[in-house]
Formats: sequence, C-alpha cells, structure tokens
Amino acid sequence: MRVVVTGGTGYVGRAIVTALAARGHDPVVFARHATSSRLPGTPVDGDVRDREALRVAARGCEAICHVAAMVSIWHRNPRLFDEINVDGTRTVLAVARESGLGLVYTSSFLARPPRGRATALVANDYQRTKAAALEHVAQAAGEGLPVVCIYPGVIYGPGIRSEGNLMARQISDHLARRLPGLVGADRIWSYAFIDDVAAAHVAAVERGAPGTHYGLGGENVPQIRPFEILRELTGRHVPRRLPYLVATLAAVAEEGRARLTGATPLLTRATVEIFRHDWPVDSGEAERDLGYRIMPLREGVERLLADLGWTGWPMSAA
Repeated sequence: MRVVVTGGTGYVGRAIVTALAARGHDPVVFARHATSSRLPGTPVDGDVRDREALRVAARGCEAICHVAAMVSIWHRNPRLFDEINVDGTRTVLAVARESGLGLVYTSSFLARPPRGRATALVANDYQRTKAAALEHVAQAAGEGLPVVCIYPGVIYGPGIRSEGNLMARQISDHLARRLPGLVGADRIWSYAFIDDVAAAHVAAVERGAPGTHYGLGGENVPQIRPFEILRELTGRHVPRRLPYLVATLAAVAEEGRARLTGATPLLTRATVEIFRHDWPVDSGEAERDLGYRIMPLREGVERLLADLGWTGWPMSAA
C-alpha cells in the first residue's frame, strides 16, 4: 500500500515511515526537508499548509497518515500553532476527501479531557489547537470520510530528543544535572514506546475501523516512576519535587525571558496547569483491534539509556 506520511521526518513520523517500509508498504515522506532525510520510500518536500504540494504527494496513494504538528509549549508567534495544527489538518482533510483516501489522524492525549474532567483542558496553544483540529476531523468523519483517530500518550524512546520525545529530554537533562525538578511528580502519565506507537499506526492503516478512536498508552504511572527506574539502573537520585507555587513563579520568570530573547521557555504557567492533572490512557481497544503491544516501562527506559550512551550500570550514587 502506498501511504503518504505528513511530518514524516519528525520523531513520530520517521518511526511510522520506517515501520511502513518494514511491513512492505510504500511510504511517501512528506515534510519540508524530506529529500535530505534519507528515510525509506519516496521523499516529497512540502509544507502541510500547501494543498497543492500535498495533492501532488498523495497521487497514487491509498491512505494518509497525518502526523505533522507543531509540538511545543510556547512560540513567540502563537499563530503558527493555528496555521499548522488547525489549518494544516483542514488541508489534509480536503486532500483526503477529494482524492478518496483513508486517513489515520494522530491527535494527542492532551486533546482529550484529563481524568476527572468532562471537557478538554485548554491550557496552551498546542493543546488548544490540537483540540480544535480534532473537531474538524470529527466533522469530516461525520460527513463520511474514513478516519481513524490515534491518541498516543507520552511517546518516548531512542532517537532525536525533541519536544515530541519529552522523557528522553528529561532523562538526558537529569543525567547531566540540568533538570531542576519535577512539577506534579505524583500525577499519572501514560508512557508509550515509540516503536509500539509506530507499529500501531501501520496496523491502523491496514485494518483500523473508520470512525474508531484508539488510545496508544503504556503503563499508567506517576511521573516520578521513570526516574525511580533510572535510580535502580544508574544509582542517580530521583529529581526533587517542585511545589506548584515555586513552579508557577519560575514559569513567570521563564516567560519573561522568552519574550525578551525569543528562546523557548523551560516552563510556562500553562504547562504547570497541565501538570496539575492526571493523564491516563486506555489502550484496550488498540490492543484488541490493532495488536498494540505495551513495552514494559523498565525495558523502555533501559533502551533509552542505551541510546543515550549509558552502559556501565549501576553507576555510583550522585
């Protein structure tokens, strides 16, 4: 099957492209710098906001995996979140509709309500625009477009340490003594290993039922748990727990620094608000329909550490 993958050079996108090729499919890598990615399949340079470029990439394809998104806690031009996450999704929907293609849409657990709430939490521009994009996808599905929605949890694993690979960045910073602490350390998160997420996307392309919403989570555990495993493996103490008040004050300072310099802040008040909630993910339907496999968190952390170059376990306590 020939499948165009938007955002095919990103952390999740490249894993999906690789998994599609491994399954014998023909991926079309659609991204701004696809031709320099050296990924399997056919590279097509283009922006998800450019309908004609995407239309060209989708020629001869049978499905679209829409993974492209602006994933960040902040940007000095918040309009970019709307242009990429909302307008870009509307472009994909239009091309899928006019080309008669099935669509696998990658949303986010943050676009759904946290535990204990009936409505989505709209804390930052990423969360706001992913929730808005989901409304457009739901409308298109209601109008007959064959759409499968995917909601990954906190995706982690080997590979690039971007904002889409949060745990890798946190662990790398912690090992380098750059992580000040954790906000909401005892709140529940769901950790999904990158290879499992990519395999589930391929299965969704192959046999996902249109109209179905699949959660792709992992072990639903406190945010501190990966660092407890890290302590067992390396001897490194767990990060300190940062009180919400301290975190909020730090976020105010970081936002001020970001406005002055244009650099992404390490923390924002919106992020602190997200850390006040529990975000478990139910993967039952994906396990049943897609054969989704949940890698044990300890094994996933071990693989991540190996990718970071840590081999001499356990380390002395530090």
